[in-house]
Amino acid sequence: MNRTLYTLLFHLGLPLVALRLWLRARKAPAYAQRVSERFSFGLPPMQRGGIWVHAVSVGESIAAAPMIRALLTRYPQLPITVTCMTPTGSERIKALFADEPRIQHCYLPYDLPWAAGRFLDHVAPRLGVIMETELWPNHIHQCARRGISVVLANARLSERSARGYGRFTKLTRPMLAEMSGFAVQTETEAQRFLDLGARRDCVEVTGSIKFDLSIDPQLLMRAAELREQWHTRQRPTWIAASTHAGEDETVLAAHRQLLLRHPDALLILVPRHPERFNSVYDLCQQQGFETVRRSTAQAVTSTTSVLLGDTMGELLFLYALADCAFVGGSLVPNGGHNLLEPAALAKPVLSGPHLFNFLEIAALLRQAGALEEVSDVAGLAVAVQRLFDQPQLARIMADAGLTVMRANQGALQRLLAMLARVAKL
Repeated sequence: MNRTLYTLLFHLGLPLVALRLWLRARKAPAYAQRVSERFSFGLPPMQRGGIWVHAVSVGESIAAAPMIRALLTRYPQLPITVTCMTPTGSERIKALFADEPRIQHCYLPYDLPWAAGRFLDHVAPRLGVIMETELWPNHIHQCARRGISVVLANARLSERSARGYGRFTKLTRPMLAEMSGFAVQTETEAQRFLDLGARRDCVEVTGSIKFDLSIDPQLLMRAAELREQWHTRQRPTWIAASTHAGEDETVLAAHRQLLLRHPDALLILVPRHPERFNSVYDLCQQQGFETVRRSTAQAVTSTTSVLLGDTMGELLFLYALADCAFVGGSLVPNGGHNLLEPAALAKPVLSGPHLFNFLEIAALLRQAGALEEVSDVAGLAVAVQRLFDQPQLARIMADAGLTVMRANQGALQRLLAMLARVAKL
């Protein structure tokens, strides 16, 4: 399949795209808003001639934040346009840069030539930076037609994704050849991009900028103060973060087992997607756990068993409230989520076995003794209980995670150097 056929099929599939938006809007009403932006109509006024950064959703937005802040500092004369595809990503971008007037934001239009062209003519960026894996043939081709350099930043490409791209070489090879740079996380992934058609002089292993995460000391102070206020400093507290459907039941069952040994244990449960907040709260209630919703600002008391993290933009803070962390999306075959956030906060890290989106990071943490993988209710309960009962073990794991973080930092500076070189900024 070449780009012409791909574009035709995309146009024919627009009714399905509309149906998908409608179905998503039933659970998350924000999907019904700003639909015109997705077709490059009704775009907000934009300053032209700056840098365009695309981060598909929440995770990529958070990963991109240090890079965007560095770009703001390095290029004080340039506006930065940040796009995404999801309402949760949009809210995260707005929250992250609420006080920065040079940040402008909209949804990225669908990958139709005319929509991509209208967007690029509206923004007229000097450089496009796409986070991690979000490659769109028509957007990239329209950039190439206008002489706009495009870099894939913090690039990752799993073996499964590489096989998928490999099935459509007539579409993939020209797209990758039109790109100006690939700042890739690992040597293995660099080779995958080369095998698919990226130009060798454009591919550079820079590492993962997620290792360059820095923790605001004020966040740690606020977390300590809140635990003091809630009288939970002595309570064994764990967090299950970024959970997906099918994981919450396992987490709650493990928590029930923990309560047999530690009746005062507190679980902070944070579903990945906001449309699941209500259903997970109902699940906690149905299973008999006294549950407080973070969004109500209600205090945790001695009888509270579960704190439901149903707010946006607070995940690092909620990690800081816990003694150890389970990272979700990993007990189900979703590929896992960012293991480095709890590690950066000096928390022992637990996960399920499905970590194919973070294989290299997981391997580094595992080899250092900073990560333990579990596969079921019993394994999760035993692992958390062991960390509660053996604070020295918890400290060893936490220190190992910090060591891994520090040993692998520097990717952000290498990425910034590539961007400056490619776009001649």
